Amino acid sequence: MLLPAKLKVLLLFALTIFSLSASFADDDDKSIAHAQNTSGQSSVFLEEAAQKLSGLQTQTLEAVNYHPEFTAYGKAINIQPLLALRHQYLASLSEQQSASAKFNLAEQSVKRQQTLYSHDIVSKRSLQNQQAQWQTDKAQLDVSHFRIKALYDEALINWGKVLTEWILSPDADKLADFLSGRQTLLQITLNANKHLESGVKDIYIEASGARAKAAKASLISDAPQTDNAVQGESYFFQTSNPHIRPGMRVTAWIAQQGQNLSGVIIPKSALIWHLDQAFVYIKTDKDQFSRRAIEHFSETSDGYFISTGIEPGEQLVTTGSQMLLSEEFRAQIPDEDN
Repeated sequence: MLLPAKLKVLLLFALTIFSLSASFADDDDKSIAHAQNTSGQSSVFLEEAAQKLSGLQTQTLEAVNYHPEFTAYGKAINIQPLLALRHQYLASLSEQQSASAKFNLAEQSVKRQQTLYSHDIVSKRSLQNQQAQWQTDKAQLDVSHFRIKALYDEALINWGKVLTEWILSPDADKLADFLSGRQTLLQITLNANKHLESGVKDIYIEASGARAKAAKASLISDAPQTDNAVQGESYFFQTSNPHIRPGMRVTAWIAQQGQNLSGVIIPKSALIWHLDQAFVYIKTDKDQFSRRAIEHFSETSDGYFISTGIEPGEQLVTTGSQMLLSEEFRAQIPDEDN
């Protein structure tokens, strides 16, 4: 009769242990749980107190219009050749002024000699000598004109009309910012199948290729010569970015004006990766978070632009997404006791 009593004691002990384990398990799952809705999206339940302790943050998404961008490449240009052309031009202008003054004087002398010769005051030889001097001075004046025209044509061929007017203008204000380092001259060359649309006046450039660090550059003009390695349209820009130095290669991001997409921009901290798939978490209730797969996104200076999969007005998790992903997969692991 002792054996059945012992079995009863052991059975009672086992039931007690099981009850305690279930109670502990229920306490652990009160703050975090996992579920899957009818659309197949995974959800995580996290109590508000646990959200605050974990530092989880969200933001309400706003609708934005976005122009898709394409990339191009270029370089920061040393303006020394521009300065050399300017100095040659100014020297030629000085020579022209001197030649013009000599020619005007020679012309006056010829007229005076002609008057004196008509009154038999000077000899014909004296008049001929003065006419020869006039011819010499005129030739020097013509040479100075040709030299200035050659410098203008050289500048036009290499730098285009706008920069030519800047460097050959007597007023050097346009070049002052480049000389002081406040502005840097850029030449950006597009791929052969790309074009800079007429509405594009500003682009974004960066030396390291990081879009988030890109600074604005303003259009100056078309560039008459292109990069032999790229064979596309080329343009001159200027930037006030102090980190861009002459000789640096830069990446440029250029908006495509013909396209205008609607969507949202999310911060980079909101996007997480798992098995080469991008995800975000959306807060769907005060303690519920749904994981969304992101198929397409475009990098911007403020984060990522997304046109589908997320709607304006939704609550996006900006900090704590990785923690939610970890808890979601942890909740899916079967308990060893089960």
